[in-house]
Amino acid sequence: MARFRRACTRAVIAVAAAAATILAVPATSARADVVSVQEVSPTETVVLVHSPSMNRVIRNQVLHLPGKPVAPVFYMLPGAGGAEDGVSWYHHGGVRPFFAGKRVNVVLPIGGRFSMFTDWQHDDPVLGRNKWQTYINHELPAAIAKVFRTTGANAISGVSMSAGPAVDLATRAPQRYRAVAAYSGCPTTGFPLGVLTNTMVVARGGGNVLNMWGPPGAPAWAAHDPIVNANRLRGKAIYLGSATGVPGPVDRLGPLELPGALIGGLPVESVASGCNAALSARLASLGIAHHLDIRPLGSHSWGLFAAELRASWPMIARAIGA
Repeated sequence: MARFRRACTRAVIAVAAAAATILAVPATSARADVVSVQEVSPTETVVLVHSPSMNRVIRNQVLHLPGKPVAPVFYMLPGAGGAEDGVSWYHHGGVRPFFAGKRVNVVLPIGGRFSMFTDWQHDDPVLGRNKWQTYINHELPAAIAKVFRTTGANAISGVSMSAGPAVDLATRAPQRYRAVAAYSGCPTTGFPLGVLTNTMVVARGGGNVLNMWGPPGAPAWAAHDPIVNANRLRGKAIYLGSATGVPGPVDRLGPLELPGALIGGLPVESVASGCNAALSARLASLGIAHHLDIRPLGSHSWGLFAAELRASWPMIARAIGA
């Protein structure tokens, strides 16, 4: 592992030097409108927000304490299906019992399938218009502040597909987030693993990756690479979680689920660990404190994701005062 990290560090220093002139351009947006607020229960609210950048209404589930007291905000991005497929923290990750009684507003956006939660350069014939960086970093926080009393302290996390984008979003708006967590995803857009992961996710959804940032190697890829932009994470609580991909008790899998975990989950999770190790090496080279948690057992499962959430929460809670 040490030899792997040193190799990653040498490779990324070369990439960073080549990309040193690339500057992140802050996204600008018109005012987002709160379309409706639906009180589902004393601890759950659905907020519909119109995104001017995408000209669509986006559903956001929010978990909170009864009475909506003043609290920090934790944005939790969904996986590849954007929670539009029903696969989500809400339904599979145990977030409702986990956050019950905790002083935090947990915002769960629904949308962004196969988008890498970024601002695409061009509309895609299949995936449509994607301006998720603008929505998550600018439009959504403004809308949430209209409905909830917030402290101004925020954290963000991503799982699987959205893990890398969550770290990218934190580098693009470093003043907004005090903590960031990447659960079993690939927090790089360079390095062979990052290019492969981003390209395959978009293709899986039927999209054309050229419409996102142009061809791999184009300047926008480096501009969105957390490894290249790692210095912008300085001062934040950073959690990088993944596993070897070998199924274990943490996955809580039945006998019929085990073959799928070995065939699909093992390679995906092992790639996530390679990406996490690469970012960790870069952060270490910059003297940036972070927590790398690569478990010896664990496939790409909701059991693992939930365990990573539980492991990361104490450091996130301290950072945002939850």
